[in-house]
Amino acid sequence: MDNKKKSFNKIMSLVLALLFAGVGIIFLLMPAGVIGFFNTISRPLGMKPAPQTGYQFFLILAAAYMYIVTLLAWSLFRFPENRTYPLLLAQAKGISSLLSFLFFIVHQPFLIYLTNGVVDGAIAVLVIVMYLRIPKSI
Repeated sequence: MDNKKKSFNKIMSLVLALLFAGVGIIFLLMPAGVIGFFNTISRPLGMKPAPQTGYQFFLILAAAYMYIVTLLAWSLFRFPENRTYPLLLAQAKGISSLLSFLFFIVHQPFLIYLTNGVVDGAIAVLVIVMYLRIPKSI
């Protein structure tokens, strides 16, 4: 890849990373606000507003997350010598666990938060162990 294409890809990757991080923070801190914002635009367009709870929208995001972690686990199975897949999978499950424990403490002590924190935390630890067992390439 020539330097011009490499530079474009690096810039766009940084823009996407910042965009995804920003949207993720908004989803985390203001989920009802996201739905409310789109509902204010929907009405003038003649579209039905989404339910204020917005759980259906967040189900889409949850299913997409599960697709990605499934793809990472499958890639780990297909390419067990590649150290990238377990590292990414451990990151995904680790942050899911951390956020679940945080919500258990800060929001409400719901069993689903605690269960997800424990299960995803255990998966993250398991995958880190798998990662550490993969020989480093020279």
